[in-house]
Amino acid sequence: MKIPTKTRHALRMMLDLALRRGDGFVSLREVAQRMDVSKTYLEQIVLQLNKTGLLVTARGAQGGYMLARTADKCTVGDILRAMDGGVFVFPADGSEPSGDALAVMADSVWAELEGVITRHLDSVTLQDIFDRNQAYSGFDYSI
Repeated sequence: MKIPTKTRHALRMMLDLALRRGDGFVSLREVAQRMDVSKTYLEQIVLQLNKTGLLVTARGAQGGYMLARTADKCTVGDILRAMDGGVFVFPADGSEPSGDALAVMADSVWAELEGVITRHLDSVTLQDIFDRNQAYSGFDYSI
């Protein structure tokens, strides 16, 4: 399974916003600078995250973006679904299963894998990511 670059950047952006939750709305320009990506590129990501209710938006001079939920309520699965619609391991080539007995047996493995991956991503929150990495970075990520 390949995770698209846009989805990886969406997760990074959500982590950035979670770190700055106490600062109120954060400008996309600031996030883009910290992530070293273009603001235009992040605007495409924001559209998808905003559509699914993961972000709150404010316009104007003090406007920007912030998480719609706390870091312990936003999962990696939520972000993946917002960007890509979900985990798709099965069928890998986009075709329907052929229906022969061997294909059905083999396809059950891929469907099971898809379920395992989805359950795992739905169990990992932004806060979990901070908690897991706190020992490595020396920063206090309590949100």
